[in-house]
Amino acid sequence: MSLNHPIIRSFPYAINGLKTALKNEPNFRVHISFALVVIILGLILKLTAVEMAILFLTIGFVIIMELINTMLESLVNLVSPEIREHAKIAKDVSAAAVLVSAIISIVIGILLFLPKLVLL
Repeated sequence: MSLNHPIIRSFPYAINGLKTALKNEPNFRVHISFALVVIILGLILKLTAVEMAILFLTIGFVIIMELINTMLESLVNLVSPEIREHAKIAKDVSAAAVLVSAIISIVIGILLFLPKLVLL
């Protein structure tokens, strides 16, 4: 980014990136859907402010990993449109990072929600 480029003009590009991910990436839509469900569940179960902060950080972590995965896959496809072993490794490892973040988020969700659900 140029030093003459005001930071406020960068926001439309970021919004376009989110729109593109929502439009083109089914897994991104799944993550967003689950995020909305757990936020609503957190509100219903009256999670504390700290618990909600943990929930939002966890959701953000997964969403960011999905966006990075999408970006990396697009970049690899641009640089290496033909199937190559190194391109496959990059894409597979990037997808694995999303999977690991999703598994961690499930564990955190269990830790946050299970005590509340047991008390019902």
